[in-house]
Amino acid sequence: MLFQHSFALIPLLAAYLADAHLPSLHHRTLDLLKDPVCVSIENAISSASSVYYPGQLEYQKDISHWASSSTQLSKCTVEPGTPDDVSIILGILASTETPFAVKGGGHATNPGSSSTSGVLIAMYRFSEINYKPESQTVTIGAGLVWDDVYAALAPHNVNVIGGRVSGVGVAGFTLGGGYSWKTNQYGLTIDTVVAYELVKPTGAITTVTSTSDPDLFFALKGGMNNFGIVTRFTLKTFPQTQVWGGVITYTADNIPAVSAATAEFSDKVTDPKASIITTYNFLLGQPGITLLIFYDAPTPPPGIFDSFLAIPSFTKDCKTRDFLSLVKSSPSNATAGLRGIFNTVPLTGFSPKLLAAIVNETEFWGNKLSPATGAFISYDVEPFLPTILTHGASASAYPPSRTPGFLPFNIYYAWALEPFDSEFHDAARESAAHITNLAIAEGQPINGAGLYPNYAIFDTPLTSIYGGNLDRLRSIKAAVDPSNIMGQAGGFKI
Repeated sequence: MLFQHSFALIPLLAAYLADAHLPSLHHRTLDLLKDPVCVSIENAISSASSVYYPGQLEYQKDISHWASSSTQLSKCTVEPGTPDDVSIILGILASTETPFAVKGGGHATNPGSSSTSGVLIAMYRFSEINYKPESQTVTIGAGLVWDDVYAALAPHNVNVIGGRVSGVGVAGFTLGGGYSWKTNQYGLTIDTVVAYELVKPTGAITTVTSTSDPDLFFALKGGMNNFGIVTRFTLKTFPQTQVWGGVITYTADNIPAVSAATAEFSDKVTDPKASIITTYNFLLGQPGITLLIFYDAPTPPPGIFDSFLAIPSFTKDCKTRDFLSLVKSSPSNATAGLRGIFNTVPLTGFSPKLLAAIVNETEFWGNKLSPATGAFISYDVEPFLPTILTHGASASAYPPSRTPGFLPFNIYYAWALEPFDSEFHDAARESAAHITNLAIAEGQPINGAGLYPNYAIFDTPLTSIYGGNLDRLRSIKAAVDPSNIMGQAGGFKI
């Protein structure tokens, strides 16, 4: 009876708290639940910035990620609107030794890379796009996704070296290197960065260029979030016409033909405007292929893609279109909301034998893992020209060596339930090790090659990413962040 009477009082209590004459009691109740560090930030920042708490819609938006396994419940979220407020926030987090994370677009798959149980800094308000035709550069905010940038630049008939599929954030992508549809022509995204606006761990706000601070400029090109919080990037722009391409899907019976066409493309196509991603997928008990295809002009020359187009397809959406339309044509958001992990192997080519092994891996792990949670298994073959790493005018943290031009092969697993996390992580490691051994056995010089940080699984040793650059990066880190404030954030820590 006591419980019945208690439950009966709940509607009355709710009405009492909601009474228009008693807002102060309601707010005092919420204030008691606020973390003191969050309150300190809330009281110190300007009106350009805001702090949000569990239960608020903005909080939920801030903590959400493309892969649900990267979403954590934070004490609060902060949306800074100015570099000065970022500086204030970093100062409070440093003095209280509070764990934190910095989130740009939220496309990371490594747990804790852009999420935290502490304070989450969500960069959405850094959303400006300022194109300067006289210098052929654009300054973009760290809270944007590449879709926004492409849309803003389209009226000017220019573009940047950014993400290849929809929904990828500017900040993490750029700080990790950045492979683009236009990389064959212009290099990685980091090869096109002119300047970084950076809030250093000490709170100082600076613009980092190749001449203002060569060491820090080197470190930011692939060094992830180890050297402060980047609020804006200035990138080179390049002419952009309409493009040709889209997505073709193939069923299991045509996998051998698509593999043969992929090997031929990787070995023989030298036109820098042509690019593909062949994804070997396993879903609903069946293997298949999704081919992303791109040519940087309204019409491709005869012969480049003929082998793919001649193969019977399940679906086909290839046409002349604007660049943003091509980026959005990829089904990259089909697995949004599932748990996920990436892993990678640096390769120098895709022989028929290696592609056959990748097909075997797709089917083996698909059959083994899918019964547990209806998983999605994907192996993404990304051929580029061997000259892609020759475009950089200066050295960068990643890659540690620019010869030969290693290719960013990606392993991607998605699944539904948290209890299976370790099983999928272990499988991604085992599969990457197996493909590495096969590539070495066929003569690929990949021993000691740097792993692409945006694809590398969370426990990858730093030496496997940065190689011979690691000592220099540690020295720069010690100078820029002597108190290791950025060590309170997640990700690969130098």
